[in-house]
Amino acid sequence: MQSENNTSAPTTPRLRHRRRSNEAIPDATKANGSHLLVHDRNKYKSFLVRAYSTVWMIAGFVLIVYMGHLYITAMVVVIQIFMARELFNLLRKAHEERDLPGFRMLNWHFFFTAMLFVYGRILSQRLVNTVTSDKFLYQFVSSLIKYHMVICYFLYISGFVWFILTLKKKMYKYQFSQYAWTHMILIVVFAQSSFTVASIFEGIFWFLLPASLIVINDIAAYIFGFFFGRTPLIKLSPKKTWEGFIGASVATITSAFVLANIMGRFQWLTCPRKDLATGWLHCDPGPLFKPESFPLPGWLPWKEITILPVQWHALCLGLFASIIAPFGGFFASGFKRAFKIKVQSQ
Repeated sequence: MQSENNTSAPTTPRLRHRRRSNEAIPDATKANGSHLLVHDRNKYKSFLVRAYSTVWMIAGFVLIVYMGHLYITAMVVVIQIFMARELFNLLRKAHEERDLPGFRMLNWHFFFTAMLFVYGRILSQRLVNTVTSDKFLYQFVSSLIKYHMVICYFLYISGFVWFILTLKKKMYKYQFSQYAWTHMILIVVFAQSSFTVASIFEGIFWFLLPASLIVINDIAAYIFGFFFGRTPLIKLSPKKTWEGFIGASVATITSAFVLANIMGRFQWLTCPRKDLATGWLHCDPGPLFKPESFPLPGWLPWKEITILPVQWHALCLGLFASIIAPFGGFFASGFKRAFKIKVQSQ
């Protein structure tokens, strides 16, 4: 009887579907085709837009550098704030946070606590040197610096207690994931910016030269890839080519050697800043910035060449920028693809 029921009932085969990946996979035909490389007719419009924006960005950057160390630091802080805001919103779920009033403010509480901790350690002595002329301000600032670690620790603990008090049933997983995500953002943002700000006050040269090499590498890679690019470099960014990578490396290393000689002759760029003032700087250049003469062969029209010792260091910086800068872009591309920020290939 049981076998009859089994035979009489219609059987429908179950269809098994593969679960598709959430990552946006670039089209393989576009990666090696002529549409994205040398024969792309729409690339000239993009080239003009990028060239126009690049000119304005470089002009603004030069103006900030001319204004001095404090303004460059302010620029870094503003960039950090915008970066943190984008990262905070990356995993944000609006429908979840409707039931958590004030939870977003907790992220910024940790952010500004980390900012006070990092920059307080770097700029404390320079702040003291700035207010030495006023007795009241000097005592006030000295007291803040004395209890700097205690203040930062208290602010962090208050944020921790704040987080515990905001925990709600059925939302624990989301809240703890946001707590961990916030701390990861703080590590990523402030770990590198602390070295950047410290380098600025040791001499704008040590900030401006590496930053310029990154910009030159990016621009050169785009130009060489635009005119000569035929061989894709990596599937993660199909528009990146080996021709652009090699051409940008040569341009970056050469620029590093030349720019170090030019920048190293200006005291405004090489002198360290011991306070937070904006006045002009005068100092005795260190041995890295004192020119050395080297004789040339007699068949050349020049008898000798003058080189700053820092130019040999700049070659290492140029080589480092040539290799690491593109991979920083690849990391950003993969990060955006993982979170579906960028759909089109870059």
